Amino acid sequence: MNKTHSLHFILAFFLVSFFSMIQAQTGISVSPPRLYFESTVGNSNTQKVTVTNVSAKNSLDLAISLGDWEYNEKGENIMSAANSLKVSCAGWISVKKEDNYFTLGPGERRDIDVTITVPSKLSDTLEAHSAVLYVNQMNPVDDVDSKGAKIKVSIRSGIKIFHKIPSAKTKKIEIQNLTFEKSKKQLDLFFENEGNIWTDGKVFTDLVNMENGKKVSIDPIVFYTMPGNKREMNISLPADLPKGNIQHP
Repeated sequence: MNKTHSLHFILAFFLVSFFSMIQAQTGISVSPPRLYFESTVGNSNTQKVTVTNVSAKNSLDLAISLGDWEYNEKGENIMSAANSLKVSCAGWISVKKEDNYFTLGPGERRDIDVTITVPSKLSDTLEAHSAVLYVNQMNPVDDVDSKGAKIKVSIRSGIKIFHKIPSAKTKKIEIQNLTFEKSKKQLDLFFENEGNIWTDGKVFTDLVNMENGKKVSIDPIVFYTMPGNKREMNISLPADLPKGNIQHP
């Protein structure tokens, strides 16, 4: 007779900050990919963004524009027109006139000052706002696709912008539910950002055999949230996991 193994599910949240360099493969490098601003109403704050033409032969004509973004319940980015979302601070953002449109030769780079000026009176009660600054290529260049066909390539790189007022300090992730989807062999985690600031982190999942103490760890999953975001995260279990009963708090 086969012995049934009991598996205990352990979930841990760690709030951490993340930074990464994002480089487009078609010729533009933009750094950093995120800007975090903090200032009070009526005041301005400026940070630099470096735009580099990594192409070896093409000059690029580039233009700056603004937009909005938000996360859906799966954590995917949804882009919108500037000033269309209630969390938007696109209307607060400005760059110097000479940086609105410029040309970079092969290998050239340019530092752009991005300034946020918070209105003296806010139209909402939100303590955190967001927007996206785009660097748009205006002159498509010749390239070939994976099949060797000639194409025209024009790229756009986005820099996420976050702003908060100094009183916004609460990071709170509330777990609302955790279920086991047997047919899909996955755990479904539901949680919400109940704080007043963006909260990023990792979900660590350990499966422990309660009879012999053997532990199976699943690779951490990174998450990003804004205040009020509700999130559904699907955690796939290993295909070779021994049969047993999933138990969780």
